[in-house]
Amino acid sequence: MRFLRAFVPPRYRVRVRFTNLLVNVAERYWLGLEEESGRHYVAIPVTSGAVDYNEYYAIDRATFDRFLLDPAAALDFVVRCRAREADDLLMIPPGWNRGVAS
Repeated sequence: MRFLRAFVPPRYRVRVRFTNLLVNVAERYWLGLEEESGRHYVAIPVTSGAVDYNEYYAIDRATFDRFLLDPAAALDFVVRCRAREADDLLMIPPGWNRGVAS
């Protein structure tokens, strides 16, 4: 962590704790709660070639509840995220070497 602090200015440091509440292994997405802010999210796996990571998209509580009950609606949203059509909902902005959905 000291390494990151040396290179990441304080205004860009964000403390987040993502807790997955539903994992859809077959379709490769997660629904969960970010503990620090209380916001709900949909996460998808991404790879940049150098590193694999998750992108987290903020959703409201009503949408979260709907996605729990209707996996087809959740999958429609996940497809939009993979196509980068919901980037305005990203909880953490991507870096210069943004990966592609995997």
